[in-house]
Amino acid sequence: MPIQKEHLEFHVPDMSQGWQTPPGYPAGIQQKILAGALDEPNKRGHRTRLLRFEPGVFTTAPFVHEYWEEVWLVSGDLIVGNDAQGQGGESFDKAAYACRPPGAYHGPFKSETGCLLLEIHYFDETPA
Repeated sequence: MPIQKEHLEFHVPDMSQGWQTPPGYPAGIQQKILAGALDEPNKRGHRTRLLRFEPGVFTTAPFVHEYWEEVWLVSGDLIVGNDAQGQGGESFDKAAYACRPPGAYHGPFKSETGCLLLEIHYFDETPA
């Protein structure tokens, strides 16, 4: 049975708490889960989260995962494709979007000024 997201009406999330560094991410990158849950071992579920980078923080290797990912750059700058020392890559500012299928390598990522991303993650849940 699919994991369902909870019903949430318009509200103002508390942006001052509930942030955590996701496993495998460096300090200075934090997520706040807005809705849902992702069960990666069983390849099911849906999750909506905010992901924020502090200024100057970067990842050093590409990411790959088994779920769909949609990303909207809400504010700040995001550099895509930097090297392991945080150099190079293509810079984007607010209003950039990505949609990645399972298995797509992406990143590494860096932000010079800090940024806020809205991310939606989900597995294909078609019956077998």
